[in-house]
Amino acid sequence: MNIEKTDFCAMTSGQRADYWKKHILDGSIFKDELVKLMESGTEEGELNDRFYKELSFGTAGLRGKIGAGSNRMNFHTVGRAAQGIADYINSCGKDAASKGVVIAHDPRHFSKEFSLMTAQIFAKNGIRAYIFPDMRPTPQLAYIIRLLGTVSGVNITASHNPKEYNGFKAYWEDGCQVSSKVADGMTECIFKLDYFSHATSDIIDAFASGDTYEAGRDDLITVLGPEYDEKYLKAIESLAIHEGDDLDLSIPLVYTPLNGAGSIPFSQMLRDRGFTDWHIVEEQRDPDPDFTTVGYPNPEAPAAFKMSEELGHRVGAELIMATDPDADRFAIELLGEDGNYVPLNGNQTGYILVNYILEGMKDADILPDNGAMVKSIVTSTMSSKMAEAYGVTMYESLTGFKNICGQIPFLEENDKKYLFGYEESVGYAACPDIRDKDGISAGMLVAEAAAYYRKKGKTLWQVLMGLYEKYGFYAEDEPNLVLEGEAGAARISRMMERIRKNPPTEVAGRRVLKVIDYKDGYFYDDKGGELLKDTRSIAPVPGTNALRFFLEEKGASDGASDTWFAIRPSGTEPKIKFYFYTRQASREEALDANKRIREDILSVIESVE
Repeated sequence: MNIEKTDFCAMTSGQRADYWKKHILDGSIFKDELVKLMESGTEEGELNDRFYKELSFGTAGLRGKIGAGSNRMNFHTVGRAAQGIADYINSCGKDAASKGVVIAHDPRHFSKEFSLMTAQIFAKNGIRAYIFPDMRPTPQLAYIIRLLGTVSGVNITASHNPKEYNGFKAYWEDGCQVSSKVADGMTECIFKLDYFSHATSDIIDAFASGDTYEAGRDDLITVLGPEYDEKYLKAIESLAIHEGDDLDLSIPLVYTPLNGAGSIPFSQMLRDRGFTDWHIVEEQRDPDPDFTTVGYPNPEAPAAFKMSEELGHRVGAELIMATDPDADRFAIELLGEDGNYVPLNGNQTGYILVNYILEGMKDADILPDNGAMVKSIVTSTMSSKMAEAYGVTMYESLTGFKNICGQIPFLEENDKKYLFGYEESVGYAACPDIRDKDGISAGMLVAEAAAYYRKKGKTLWQVLMGLYEKYGFYAEDEPNLVLEGEAGAARISRMMERIRKNPPTEVAGRRVLKVIDYKDGYFYDDKGGELLKDTRSIAPVPGTNALRFFLEEKGASDGASDTWFAIRPSGTEPKIKFYFYTRQASREEALDANKRIREDILSVIESVE
């Protein structure tokens, strides 16, 4: 049976559940789960959440909780996505199929099975698939796409999400996550398909029933050898700014991969660079899809550093580093003057990296006159001031590295030299050939910076405080509200509607100087200034559901304030996210002002039912 798509859209959640129950084969991993849920009669809310919508395929691909249902990650939702992408690739011509697709995965539940199923689906559609023998970092996938010249890439990962989640990230031939245009084309092909009746349903049924895959049994599936790990690390290590006698390589360091894909490459990078006193959190070294010792494997959360801090105190570490399960995010803690570890937010680590790169290039007399960096629209403007001080242009993009690294071709076309890109959510991209955030290269540069400044008698904490002294005392705060399910999504929508229709004119006693609504896109001049018409001399910001409010600041002209906040719904999680930034005469005053602005805005938002 192949039900028409419009019929499926018209069904109620209960009817969709009945349809799935009828068509999932007996013996399928998720069949018993669904039957028990439906027969219990006590989980109507859970059943509705699984079927009230289909898991959307956007520019971040698929992401959701693992389980049976159209709003879950399972063999049928993933398999349909893989078949739809195969159809899209084949619609691009024979050359696209022959270029092939690179597929990677992280350590999560079903990640390896989903990746192997995807490889077989591509192969059955005449598309060559390159796979890794085990889990690999997301940035390595992005690099190998360009290295091999494939048409696309897929990574089975939910990045930093809780253990209940998994995801399906799609990439295109430029090594970036798919653009909106490509994602729309893929979505159209995916949504033409039924979950249980299409060209590769037999492969999906086999995997869902526990079939195992033997590498090499299909001529169109190639297992990549260790030389591709070496090429990736070589690209990272080529980013070194200082080496040898410029560094104190005996600096004590601690690293945790949070049971993810960063363990082997990060350790090898530290060995290659000559660090002699580094330590890995043993309990978090090897893969663990349940993240037993960490719970929520997000390095943005200070709680993820608990075991790292314990090890750090034992070995006297000056710097603690962490990557998330697919090793694209990277965060640090520094040993404070009181002997305790201080977590840095993504903006602060970004300040250190921007400064280290620019200062190092200038000292080596290799800083280009046409240098450019990229940050997201919700990342602190302090780094823009830093870049400007070195004669470098800081461009803005939408959040996500498909947008940040997606600016690289634009910059090249406009005779600009890409030097670095980052965003506040602990993502950093230093290599123009790795077009996604990369926790391994960020880790190398931060460890190198720590060793460099230690040789000069400074800690990274002292460097950060010096940057505040030089460029102004900024405060950064990025809270969010988690609102799950259909009701949560509807409430987030009402929140955005409320503040869009009734924008504040004053917040915490400060006038609102300017509001940017990004729903229709935005264009900046080279200095991040006023709204302009679309020209090739500026970097365009496409439309997105986000608002940004600039507030009154002493000495600031209209709209030029570094005190501002932004609001946007997350594209990958059931959250509405807030970003608060303030510049004041001291760090304490900035933190206090930020707190008052945050309280004022959240009180308005949380009042929306």
